[in-house]
Amino acid sequence: MTPAQTQKQLLDDAGKYLAGGGTGLFVLPAERNLIVARGEGSRVWDVAGREYIDYHLSSGPALLGHAHPAITAAVSGQLPKGTTFFFLNEPEIELARRLVEAIPCGEVVHYTGSGTEATFYALRIARAFTGRNKVLKFEGAWHGMHDYGLWGTVPSQPSQYPHAAPDSVGVPDETGKTVLVTPFNETERAVAMIEKNAGDLAAVIVEPLQRVLLPEPGFLQAIRDVTRKHGIVLIFDEIVTGFRIAWGGAQEKFGVIPDVACYGKSISGGFPLAAIVGNADIMSVLDARSRPKAEVVWATNTLNGNPVCAAAGLAAIEALSQPGVYAHFQRIGSRLRKGMVEPRLALGHRTDEARPAGQSQREVLHLHRPHRQRRGRDAEHRRRRLRRIALKAHRPHPLSQRNAVRLAAAASARGGARATGGCARRTGQHRRA
Repeated sequence: MTPAQTQKQLLDDAGKYLAGGGTGLFVLPAERNLIVARGEGSRVWDVAGREYIDYHLSSGPALLGHAHPAITAAVSGQLPKGTTFFFLNEPEIELARRLVEAIPCGEVVHYTGSGTEATFYALRIARAFTGRNKVLKFEGAWHGMHDYGLWGTVPSQPSQYPHAAPDSVGVPDETGKTVLVTPFNETERAVAMIEKNAGDLAAVIVEPLQRVLLPEPGFLQAIRDVTRKHGIVLIFDEIVTGFRIAWGGAQEKFGVIPDVACYGKSISGGFPLAAIVGNADIMSVLDARSRPKAEVVWATNTLNGNPVCAAAGLAAIEALSQPGVYAHFQRIGSRLRKGMVEPRLALGHRTDEARPAGQSQREVLHLHRPHRQRRGRDAEHRRRRLRRIALKAHRPHPLSQRNAVRLAAAASARGGARATGGCARRTGQHRRA
C-alpha cells in the first residue's frame, strides 16, 4: 500500500475500533482527518507523509515542542530503571521541590494523572477542610470532565444563575445542586453570590485567565478578598496558565495568590502528569500520618508520581527556567498575532490595534486591554515584585520564621525570590467545621 492508502486504512480502523472514532470530543472532519506518525519541534508528519505546523501542541502539553531533546533524554534515562513503583522515588520528590519553589502559593504538592483529576480532588480537599459541600465556578470555565466541572461550560443560552445546565448527558442533576455558577469578570455579581452563599461554600474555583478572557482589573483580587473573609478555599485552575504565561503562572502575572492551585500540561513534558499545589494546612487533609483514617481525603491513584512522568516534568521545568524563555514566548506570540491581524486590517476589518508587543502566547487572539510588559527577571526585580504580590494577598498571619528562611534560601539558590505571602493559613476564619 502507498502511504496515503495506509493512512486511509488506519482511519477506517479508528472508526471501527475507537469509540467515536477518536480520543474524545475533538475529532477532525473526515476530509481533514489524519494519523500522526511523528512530531519534532513545532511540526508533525502524518502517515501519508504530509508535514504540518502544529499550533495545537497536543492541547497544551507540548509547549516546548514535540520530542524535546532534554525530555526524551530524561525519559530514556529513567525507563531502564523502572516505570512505576507505587513507592516514593527521587524524580517525584525533586519535581515537587521545584514546583514549591516556583509557585507563589506552593507549600506542598499532591500528584494526579490529569487536570480533570487535579480539579476534582482539589474540590474534595476543600470540602474536607471546610466541612461544607457547595462550590462556585464561573460560566465558560473549563475544569475537566468530572461531574462538578461540567456545568455552564459551553451554554447554548445564558444560565439561570446561580444554576446552570449540565454540559454532558450522564451528569446527575443532584450534582448541580452543589455547583453555583456566575459570569466571569462580573465582580459585583460574583462577590454578592459568594456573600449570599458563604455558609455553604467550600471553594471557589476559577481559571485566572479564562480560556481567552483576561480578568478585569480588580476581579481576581475581589474574589480573593471575599473568599478569605468567609474562610472559603480559593482554587486557581492553572492547568493552562501554569508555567505558560509566566514562570510563576497567573499568580505572578496578575499578582493574586490563591490557597490551592492545579497544574498540568506545561509541567508534564507531554506525559500524563498533573498536580495540586497549595497551602500545607489545607492540604493536610491528605496526610494519613497526622489524622485518623476516617478524616483523611482519599486521592490515591496507581500511577501518581511515577518516575517516568516525573522525570519528564523535571526536564520540562528545567528547560522553562532558562533565561529568556518567556521573553521568547512573548515574541513568537506577538509575531503570530501580528501575522493574523494585519491581513484583517488590510481588508478593512476592525481589530485591536492598540495591543502592545510582549503579550504571552496565551493572549494572542482575544486581547482586551494593555498589560504592563514583563520586565527583566533579574533577582532584585523579582524580589520586589513578588514582595508586592505577597502584600496584596493580605495574609492573616505571616509565614513562620522557619518557612521564611526556607523560601529565602530557595530563592537565593535559583537567583530570584518567590512571594512569602503564600496562601492563607487556617485561622479562626478558615477552619474545618
